[in-house]
Amino acid sequence: MFHHITVLKKESVNGLNVKPDGIYVDCTLGGAGHSALIASGLNEQGRLIAFDQDDIALSHAKSTLAAYMDRVILVRSNFRHMELELRKLPIPKNADGLPQVDGILFDLGVSSPQFDDADRGFSYNHDAELDMRMDRNEPLTAKIIVNEWSEGQIARILQEYGEEKFARRIAKRIIEARNNEPIETTGQLAEIVKQAIPAATRRTGGHPAKRSFQALRIAVNDELGAFEDALEQAIRCLAPLGRVAVITFHSLEDRICKQTFAKYVGKCTCPSDFPLCVCGNTNGTLKLVNRKPLVPTEQELELNPRARSSKLRIAEKME
Repeated sequence: MFHHITVLKKESVNGLNVKPDGIYVDCTLGGAGHSALIASGLNEQGRLIAFDQDDIALSHAKSTLAAYMDRVILVRSNFRHMELELRKLPIPKNADGLPQVDGILFDLGVSSPQFDDADRGFSYNHDAELDMRMDRNEPLTAKIIVNEWSEGQIARILQEYGEEKFARRIAKRIIEARNNEPIETTGQLAEIVKQAIPAATRRTGGHPAKRSFQALRIAVNDELGAFEDALEQAIRCLAPLGRVAVITFHSLEDRICKQTFAKYVGKCTCPSDFPLCVCGNTNGTLKLVNRKPLVPTEQELELNPRARSSKLRIAEKME
């Protein structure tokens, strides 16, 4: 059963300012919640191009989007190849042959079905084979990292991608454990991490393996590198007045989005307490639609606690 509650659905799709005959890209198809809402606003001339590297998500989307498939193109690919894949499609290009679309959406992180499927090895709540691949055709797994990478490499990813302050202790404990027997399951790894963290710290802040599992997932899928590549491509592929909307779930993703937008945004001269930019400064490639990121309402959080850390940033391409 593919069940996924879409986060910030209306806010992100409204932020794209969908035109009936426009061309839109959903870089993270997942449960197709965003895609369905975008496609429902398109006419026969409009197009939605949806990316995912998970075969289960793509199969599910064919039924979820059945009513709109005359205007939907599904692409099985990592979104870091967005520009390359868009070049292959019969959509508008500029004089340099660069695809031009009206809106691009990113909803980052792991979809609920992936997280809840024990066989995928993403969760410390299910004992399963260590995997964590979003694309099962890729060779690198979490099992390979914890059993073959050096102590320094493991400590680095735990610190950088998980912001884990006990990264060195955990990495050392992983090496000690694998010298006795291979670390093959999520349950084994979760217990190793738990034992490496001081007892006083374990009593607060949720599951002690949360940050380590996040770090491994990011490393296995090169999530931050893929997102940074894709966001740069998205800005290039936006038509004038096109918009890019990004939903992030942790500080590392949000930092990349914020810094990338800032690189292309003209310096705003509005007072800092203005919620929206009204100065019209046009010396950049982008302008921010909202000065501060949008966050879920209390009502949404009651329905979906996993949305708690999400933030939505939206930018528009200048004419």
